[in-house]
Amino acid sequence: MTDTTFLNNQFLIAMPTLDDPGFFHTVTYLCQHTVDGALGIVINRPAGMKLRDIYKQMDIHTTVPETLDVDIFYGGPVQQERGFVIHDAGGKWDSSILISEGIALTTSRDVLEAIATGTGPKRYLVALGYAGWGAGQLEQEFISNAWLNAPCATDILFTTPFTQRWDLAAKQLGVDINLLTMQAGHA
Repeated sequence: MTDTTFLNNQFLIAMPTLDDPGFFHTVTYLCQHTVDGALGIVINRPAGMKLRDIYKQMDIHTTVPETLDVDIFYGGPVQQERGFVIHDAGGKWDSSILISEGIALTTSRDVLEAIATGTGPKRYLVALGYAGWGAGQLEQEFISNAWLNAPCATDILFTTPFTQRWDLAAKQLGVDINLLTMQAGHA
């Protein structure tokens, strides 16, 4: 692949026929895609936890009570004990990479402390774990029709209810994903 064909800052939209329970009907935000592989965060599967649980676990005190009930997401099957925060770019965090001009990924505690005190990014998504692919693996999954890709839309990433993200990510392409099938007809 060339640099222009890498899918950084794109959504991976699971095709309806992708029956892997870890990725069934998911939207994954692709943070890094290179010749060596890919890393993404699933953005539409709640982990059954709230930010209050993370604060308690990490002994972080909040002065912003509205952050307590923010959903934590299942980011993927790899390193599920590790936290990832996708957020508006800006700010200086200990461990952060810029994904696009407007979006960053941070794995350090300081961004959560800033969110807890109202000094962090205004838009963010917190996930545990990530989805990872080895060299060429994601490309093979595209050949197998496991995924659609679409440009990242920050409203889908940060504000759309998670139950609507799969449908709306595909609709950006003009696709009603619920109507897609891999069954071939015969005349």
